[in-house]
Amino acid sequence: MLALSANGVLPKVDYAVFADTGWEPRAVYAHLDRIEREIAAPAGIPVLRVSAGNIRADALDPGHRFASMPLYILNQDGKGGMTRRQCTGEYKIKPIKRQIRDLLGYPYPQRIPKDVFVEQWVGISTDEFHRAKDADVRYMRNRHPLIDLGWSRSDCVRYLTSLGLADTPKSSCLGCPFHGNAQWRSIRDTSPEEWRDVVAFDAAIRHGNARANAGGNRLLGQAFLHRSRVPLDQAPIDHVTAAERAADEADKPDELEDGVVDGCSPWACRGDADALAQDDFGLAT
Repeated sequence: MLALSANGVLPKVDYAVFADTGWEPRAVYAHLDRIEREIAAPAGIPVLRVSAGNIRADALDPGHRFASMPLYILNQDGKGGMTRRQCTGEYKIKPIKRQIRDLLGYPYPQRIPKDVFVEQWVGISTDEFHRAKDADVRYMRNRHPLIDLGWSRSDCVRYLTSLGLADTPKSSCLGCPFHGNAQWRSIRDTSPEEWRDVVAFDAAIRHGNARANAGGNRLLGQAFLHRSRVPLDQAPIDHVTAAERAADEADKPDELEDGVVDGCSPWACRGDADALAQDDFGLAT
């Protein structure tokens, strides 16, 4: 959407906002630097980077309040479970909302007048039109330009390729439990240092986050990053799922087993309704 706006296909936006969890892959930060330098800046579009901290460091800091990641749990009875996902709301949605309020001139907790609002563009394509929703606050009015254009993810890939951006990476935390096997393999096979990082983190959160443990709320079971509920460096990530095979055959971007794109967006991450329900500010991307 930023490129479409900068190139005049869509109207020029006032700002682009990126919520940094502090633990994105190096490729994402490099890509962000590039599009800011080569696309946004020449078009006069400021790229604002907002953050609520480093999600990896916070999870391992016993003195820091931590919004839980959706970790896979192996309970003491051998049954599987999953922790509540609060990370998107805390590390993406809230800092973006604070930034938008500041831009409007009404920082929290000031009340925003009824006639003051932003038009917020949400990058949901026709593949996931069912995720297109209205904002949860009056001062934000959602628009979905890709759906308005009738563009699918494949259309987006073709457009990016025409701009020399075919290698655009998916934004998500390096150690996001929602990664599919293809994403885990990519980290392992292309970035050994980042692979060591996620393997170490996986081991460090085996008994839950540090704050809970320090407070005596030790996890009754074990936590894992991979859905197989075994240590990441032992997980069956070389297994090619049916969804991956279907994506390859259709020459489409990799998808998870349930059809959700392997990436993280404030509006399109799995369980996004839960994240929005716990927050009463507003959202802008």
